Amino acid sequence: MMQTWHDLLFAHWPIPPRKMRSLVPSPLSLDTYDGQSWLGVVPFWMSGVRMRGTPPIPGLSRFPELNVRTYVTVDGKPGVYFFSLDAGSRLAVSAARALYHLPYFLADMEAHVDGNEVEYQCARRNSPVEFRGSYGSDAPVQFRERGTLEHWLTERYCLYTVHRSRVFRGEVHHLPWPLQDASAEIAENSMAQATGLALPDTQPLLHFAKRLDVLIWPLQRLR
Repeated sequence: MMQTWHDLLFAHWPIPPRKMRSLVPSPLSLDTYDGQSWLGVVPFWMSGVRMRGTPPIPGLSRFPELNVRTYVTVDGKPGVYFFSLDAGSRLAVSAARALYHLPYFLADMEAHVDGNEVEYQCARRNSPVEFRGSYGSDAPVQFRERGTLEHWLTERYCLYTVHRSRVFRGEVHHLPWPLQDASAEIAENSMAQATGLALPDTQPLLHFAKRLDVLIWPLQRLR
């Protein structure tokens, strides 16, 4: 698949590994940085979503998405594990659940963009789970060096999912993240609580990315 991600916020909180372990399927090893697991809440919107060699499909190619994620490894390869993914397209939710075995949910979503400032809303259908806030960049683009926490959180080039006790990996290719330090005013955020985690009473680590072109390969079952 090909897609472009726009106006993305990484909001990250440290979580003790003992709390995270019970929520991540046992075949996946928790990945930690200085002894901490991390939970990310990531709102953005995407465009140009399409299968390789096909044009974008109306109703499926442009919509907001918000994911809740943590970080794992399998056979020493670091990747992302998604607790939930909310999307504003019914077709996208159905396709992603069927093709990628990911926990997608249909939501009423809006992303209003003014330059680098974003007003964002996500309300999951038939659920009290929601996110409301505004965010934007407040520093120039800086490519983060290997070994830094920012690099560890973002430069991951695969996703993992477990379906019917089988582990699958999906490769994700893109250029290094053009990260900017960010600020945010989050009015409502029950996304993490829906996974069974309570966020710590601390300010999140915030980063912004304006645009990134992405290639996503089909899932491969791991032995």
